Amino acid sequence: MPLDADRLMREAIAVCQRGILAGQSPFGAVIANRRGEVIHAAHNGVRSECDPTAHAEVVAIRAACRQLETIDLSGHVMVSTCEPCPMCASAIHWSRLDAVVFGARISDARAAGFNELDLPIEFLFETGKSTVEVLTDVLRDECAALFSQWRSGPNPATY
Repeated sequence: MPLDADRLMREAIAVCQRGILAGQSPFGAVIANRRGEVIHAAHNGVRSECDPTAHAEVVAIRAACRQLETIDLSGHVMVSTCEPCPMCASAIHWSRLDAVVFGARISDARAAGFNELDLPIEFLFETGKSTVEVLTDVLRDECAALFSQWRSGPNPATY
């Protein structure tokens, strides 16, 4: 994967931290092209949008598609602070992203109290025969620490 995954993950962490300060839950995502240029960065908007589907990954996909005026994000990668849930994994697959990079695991989100389906993205993509590449555990400790930061923030409410 010829991109600086650590740098892009740090951008996802930064947008996640802005979301935490805004009272959102601790998830951030970045969509970048293969040259590493960020197309869109988003934090979770479930509470602010009153939308249970406004996960950071979905918000980023929606915005990138609008910006690029396409539903086909081939040639782009998703970088997420946490392993995408099955809904987000499906959106990643359907938008034809080349790859997904993530830090914390679904188990970290579950341990923080989130109502996650315990279905690893590798299992979903393998079972569904997706061609999306998966790169796991990038800056995992830093990403998992976002859950502690969130607990100390203005709105540590799970969903």
